[in-house]
Amino acid sequence: MQEQMSSTNKAAWESKAYQAWTQHHGAPDELAERLKQDPTYKLRYWLKYTGEPSGLKVLNLLGSHGMKAICFALLGAEATVVDISEENRLYACEVAEAAGVRLNYICADVMNIPAEEALGTFDVVLMEFGVLHYFTDLNAVFALVRRRLKPGGRLLLTDFHPFARTWLTTKTLHQPTGAYFDDSLHQGEVAYAKLLPEEERSGLPQVVTRSWTLGDILTSVASQGLSIRAFEEIPSAEDPRFPEFYTLVADAVEGPLSLLYPGRTT
Repeated sequence: MQEQMSSTNKAAWESKAYQAWTQHHGAPDELAERLKQDPTYKLRYWLKYTGEPSGLKVLNLLGSHGMKAICFALLGAEATVVDISEENRLYACEVAEAAGVRLNYICADVMNIPAEEALGTFDVVLMEFGVLHYFTDLNAVFALVRRRLKPGGRLLLTDFHPFARTWLTTKTLHQPTGAYFDDSLHQGEVAYAKLLPEEERSGLPQVVTRSWTLGDILTSVASQGLSIRAFEEIPSAEDPRFPEFYTLVADAVEGPLSLLYPGRTT
C-alpha cells in the first residue's frame, strides 16, 4: 500500500512544483538572497532544541524545496535532504548554489532510499510541516529515523496538529474532516496547488494522505527507541484558542532495541 501511495504522490509532486515555488518564493537567486539575510528565521521552531548548528550533520526527510536544510547549511551545518520530487530537488539545488552552500539532495522515496546505510548517521533528523500524512506505517518511518540518528542524536518533528487537521480551518488547513479517528486514505489537492494561479490548478494530479492521532504518533516514536524529550503545541495565529502545529523532540536511546525491549530484534 505504501509503494502505491508513494507512486501516486510522486506524480503529484512532479507536476508543477517548480513553477509553484518560483511564483511564490521567487527565482532561486532571489530566495537565496533572502535566506542569507536571516537563516535563523526559517529555523525558529528548532534552534532552541539544536543549539549552535555549526558542525552538525542534519538530515531533512521530505525536505521539499530545501529551505530549512539550506538555512542549516548557511549556519555551518552539513545538510542532506531526501524527498520524492525531482522538481523539488531542482529548485532546492538551484537555491543552494545561489546561496553558496553545499546541499546533498537525494531524490527518492524516504521508505526506499538507495544505499541508505551509505548516508551514515546524523546529529539531527528534521521532519516538518505536512509529512506524516504521506505514510501508512509510522513504525517504519520512525525506525528509519532511529537508524539514521547517532546515539544521542535528536529527532525534530513539526507537523500539523491532529486536532487542527480534524477541526480547524486556517490558511494551510482548508478541509477539516471532523473525524479524529478516521484512518482511511483520502485523495486531495497537492499542497503547492494553492500557490498557483487558478487557471493552472485544474488537472493537477491529486495526492493520497492518511491522518494520524496524537496517540499513534507518540506511541510509534517511543516504540522505536526514541526517548521523547518535549512535545510543544503551537497555537494557531488565526485562532490562538486552538493548536495548529506541534513540535515533538525525541532522542535516540543508546543500545540495541533488543535490550531496551525484550523480544525485539530490530
